[in-house]
Amino acid sequence: NIIILWATCKEHRTMIEITALNIYPVKSMKGIPQRQARLTRLGLEHDRRWMVVRENGRFVTQRDLAALALVHTHMAEDAVVLSRPGCGEIRVPLEGTHGDTVQTRVWNDDCTTRDEGSEVSAWLTATLESPERLRLVHMAADFERILGKANLMGPDTTTLFADAAPLLVANESSLERLNRELTARGLVDVPMNRFRPNIVVRGLDAFAEHGMASLEGESYRLGLRYPCERCIVPTIDQDSAERNHGWQPYMTLRDINPMPGNDKAPAFGQNAVLESGDGRLVRVGDRLLGEAKA
Repeated sequence: NIIILWATCKEHRTMIEITALNIYPVKSMKGIPQRQARLTRLGLEHDRRWMVVRENGRFVTQRDLAALALVHTHMAEDAVVLSRPGCGEIRVPLEGTHGDTVQTRVWNDDCTTRDEGSEVSAWLTATLESPERLRLVHMAADFERILGKANLMGPDTTTLFADAAPLLVANESSLERLNRELTARGLVDVPMNRFRPNIVVRGLDAFAEHGMASLEGESYRLGLRYPCERCIVPTIDQDSAERNHGWQPYMTLRDINPMPGNDKAPAFGQNAVLESGDGRLVRVGDRLLGEAKA
């Protein structure tokens, strides 16, 4: 890829371009590339709106059920459609059901959710070949999740089922740097979908996103808060659900870009919030004014 750099127009400011947008309607299932998406304070519209849980309410991700990567998602006018080759499909209405209340957690954040019903549960359990019953839930209408890192995200920041922030911003140059190192070590390079970002940009040097304070479009502003600490999900091939037994690219990424203050874990991408522009559209091709941290 050719990285296009625009001239600095003010001190500490750089022009950046959006090259990809993705939403992930169901946490840990396949994402959907978008040409444009609506910004909300919860993240991109429909992103991480549903989540799979076990019978006891414990949330399920690719970390413990890699086959989630094989379930496709599609946004219809009135539903999200889940499908997997050989397993058919099932529609989940956008308005949600008024099913049983399910208490669950996303890491340390307690959440009150609603079950999407027994038909969806049966399909999920069979499709994912789970030995125990799985359920699909959405956030209860009268519940608002307060994030555990309010000191970093801001006290009013909330989201649905994303791990840590409403938005995840990734940088093409950072992936290119990682892949150069993987190649130099005789390892296989990886695509961007391993990191499941919402917004992908170019115009920054490798890992320079960690030093950015904000990205500003014509009618919206994103606040970049702190680096995203990566788990084992990037070691899972998103097309086959196979794990890399050598923990790659996790190990290589940890060597070249560790989390600040924790060199035992890698960082990739930047957790972000919407500072202004609720309801505005963000588009592939948007040029952003990036401001570095002071």
